[in-house]
Amino acid sequence: MKEVNIIDTLKELYAKKGFICDMDGVIYHGNRLLPGVKEFVDWLYKEEKEFLFLTNSSERSPKELQQKLARMGLDVDESHFYTSALATAKFLASQSPKCSVYVIGAPGLVNALYDAGITMNDTNPDYVVVGETRAYNYDMILKAVSLLQKGARLVATNSDLTGPTETGIIPACRALVAPIELATGKQAYFVGKPNPLMMRTGLRMLGVHSDEAAMIGDRMDTDIVAGMESGLTTVLVLSGVTDLENMQVFAYRPRYILNGVGDIVPK
Repeated sequence: MKEVNIIDTLKELYAKKGFICDMDGVIYHGNRLLPGVKEFVDWLYKEEKEFLFLTNSSERSPKELQQKLARMGLDVDESHFYTSALATAKFLASQSPKCSVYVIGAPGLVNALYDAGITMNDTNPDYVVVGETRAYNYDMILKAVSLLQKGARLVATNSDLTGPTETGIIPACRALVAPIELATGKQAYFVGKPNPLMMRTGLRMLGVHSDEAAMIGDRMDTDIVAGMESGLTTVLVLSGVTDLENMQVFAYRPRYILNGVGDIVPK
């Protein structure tokens, strides 16, 4: 694909006051920083743009994400991160204050739920909550199915089916929740992108209106549709799970298609 780096072509993008940016497949693959990311972040700071890393991953807290980027050589304040774990905890606390949950997920999700006043319960919880975890096993599926059959409701942090890593594509949250849905006949409520709940929170954190912001992501089915339906200018980067061929199956299109976020930086 020919690199897009002409200032006039990206004039609309440069005028935006705020940027909401996905992380996996956009900023890094696993523990590998993607090309052009440091230059892009430097540009955001230089141009005094408001920006937020809005990730569907629920494994890590904002502090852990900050530290992960620091290990890669990026110094970004903790306030610039918002995760689907935080969005899920906020949703549950608003729906059912002081509810209890059975969680299949990593510490980032568990801690977000605790901080929202939600307790853990593997006997008669109000909700079964599913997020990404590398400790996923058959016993967890059995427990979740049993609890849902007893009346618990099913919530998942995001609808990503797969995610990019430095070694290739791996199953993500939707793939983990699917066996539970199939076994119970119950459909999960997905809180993360493209759910407008998460996008509205992101815009409030930025302090900008939707038409003053851009959404940058690597997924058509979460990032781009979320930005489009929320009124943001959309930027698809080809550094993650989407390429030009599989983009064609979707009825909608991003405003911009770039190789990576480094293409945004004026040359």
